[in-house]
Amino acid sequence: MNLDYVVGIQFSASLWPPGQGPLPPRPWSGKGRPPSLYRRDKEHKPTSAKALAATLPSQAWQEVSWREGTHATLSSRFAAVRVRPAHRDYWLSEPHPEEWLLIEQPDGEAEPTKYWLSSQPVTAPVPDLVAIAKMRWRIERDYQDLKQELGLGHYEGRGWRGFHHHATLCIAAYAFLVSERSLIPPRDPASRRSYRNLPYPTITDRAELPLRTERHVAESIATIRTRLTRALSRRLERCPCCQRTSGYL
Repeated sequence: MNLDYVVGIQFSASLWPPGQGPLPPRPWSGKGRPPSLYRRDKEHKPTSAKALAATLPSQAWQEVSWREGTHATLSSRFAAVRVRPAHRDYWLSEPHPEEWLLIEQPDGEAEPTKYWLSSQPVTAPVPDLVAIAKMRWRIERDYQDLKQELGLGHYEGRGWRGFHHHATLCIAAYAFLVSERSLIPPRDPASRRSYRNLPYPTITDRAELPLRTERHVAESIATIRTRLTRALSRRLERCPCCQRTSGYL
């Protein structure tokens, strides 16, 4: 499909170090079909991503920040080198093209913790590679919100058209909630409290409960969905679920 990608790999992934690759096909002996497959031998063989990372000099590593977290700016140490994947290349008549090997080793860790391969062009800067690799967390978070807050996982049909219709409506609703959340003024980083120790809302009167009685982030998708649901329900004469009048909402 000719799509660029950044994909996580295991530390044991087989790779050719920078500037190396599989051996060319053996010379033709004059009999039979000419050899066309690339090869390797005991002296010339690929290495693992972990072993390759251990050979990198200290100047190959750099500190990169990729986004603002709830506590502070997220950053870590990264290194990026051009390598060739070696997975079953002995069955190929052309070697795998060169790709980026992105390695993360946070401060305080004895060895790298994550590895990625990327088909981004050779001119791609390391911060861009890191930003794309770390986008996985956002995608997983979006998927979690879609399932938990907007019912993406509630579809029980078996049709291709029905599922995509359901998924499209969920994604459209999610996009609307995200756009509404973007209208909330950002919090002052200096006064932002820790989201790891969220307090429970104070309840002084059971007749006037807070918007959400559990601990929550004020601008989260779940809270905004609750606000919009209540606002829309108050505009109806009766609740669509229990048929009570709007005075009970």
